[in-house]
Amino acid sequence: MDDKFVILVGDGMGDYPCEKLGGLTALEAARTPNIDRLARIGKLGTVRTIPEGMEPGSDVANMSLLGYDPAVYHTGRAPLEAASIGIKLEPDEVAFRCNLVYLQRDEAGELIMGDYSAGHIGSAEAREIVASLQPACGPALRLYPGVGFRQLLVWKAGKSALATVPPHDISGRPVAKYDILREEPVLGDFCKKAGAILEDHPVNLRRKSEGKPPANAVWLWGQGKAPLMPRLDRFGLGGAMVSAVDLLKGIGVYAGLDPVMVEGATGYIDTNFEGKVAAALCALEKGNFVFLHLEAPDEVSHTGDLELKVKAIEYFDERIVGPVLEGVKKFAKVRLLIATDHYTPVSLRTHTNDPAPFLLVEDLDAPGSGKTGRYCEREAAAGLRISCGEELFKIFIGVKR
Repeated sequence: MDDKFVILVGDGMGDYPCEKLGGLTALEAARTPNIDRLARIGKLGTVRTIPEGMEPGSDVANMSLLGYDPAVYHTGRAPLEAASIGIKLEPDEVAFRCNLVYLQRDEAGELIMGDYSAGHIGSAEAREIVASLQPACGPALRLYPGVGFRQLLVWKAGKSALATVPPHDISGRPVAKYDILREEPVLGDFCKKAGAILEDHPVNLRRKSEGKPPANAVWLWGQGKAPLMPRLDRFGLGGAMVSAVDLLKGIGVYAGLDPVMVEGATGYIDTNFEGKVAAALCALEKGNFVFLHLEAPDEVSHTGDLELKVKAIEYFDERIVGPVLEGVKKFAKVRLLIATDHYTPVSLRTHTNDPAPFLLVEDLDAPGSGKTGRYCEREAAAGLRISCGEELFKIFIGVKR
């Protein structure tokens, strides 16, 4: 297979029309000249990345975009993140995402989810906290540092059939009815001990003095056992996963892709855009496939920041799509897929299962058709309608269905 294949994903870019933007979505309001140019030579459409009955998480949606049926291969978010940091789960081990969060009291004195990311705490501070939390683990648990607020907990001989809730889904809401893990002795004891350690932790005292939310609690969710996924080399594909977040890198590991580490990649709007593009182009020199993922649009959507969402989308176009298009000119034939994995409406501050817009360009050197067009929700909805990510992926790589 001589072609090069590039997938560029702006996580959570999909949204609903917004009154503050004159009835436009963030994608429609953003200045995206590079993507718009591609829309004039490519195919627009929507794809259902979330199978019926599954939660609209980035784990499910991005696994779908990479050509896997989540209904078959998805076992949970955390085991994917475990793979990204080199943790090989034993058959009886269950991995949990362990967020560092900020819980606060509302006017009625009820404990609410103040910030699911503890103010987007940095990796250096988080590692300091994780080191202090090790005594809270006990013999059945292992705690590993991740990126920013995202940590990982592994439970030996643990339970996976637990109804956990992502903390970003309950921002500003009372946590008592969602905190079901307090009823599990091993996990409940860990969370209680962790909270006591965090109460007066030096990192939190420093953050409070700087006016930042403290990481005063841990929140466990996204649990599961190791999945069994076939590798992409069955299609003759080999290359890299370029992302700041462990989740995507873990999906890449199971797919047989190199989980590239980019210095300064944060999973936020301050990420190292240039480093990620350079890593993607380098991967294409060695292989024929790259999946470049930007987390920023999703993160700012969870905080309800419409202005930053528009900016994140513009950065995606200017600092990822544009430089990638310039960098791949050296290759004879490149096929490109631009997509958002799911909607993350700013008005809701959480994911939805709406069909996600995509733009497929089979030949970057194709002459312009003269048509007008934009990569956005409305125009994509009038284009192709693909029933699942697996079908879209096969169309993208030219495999007969």
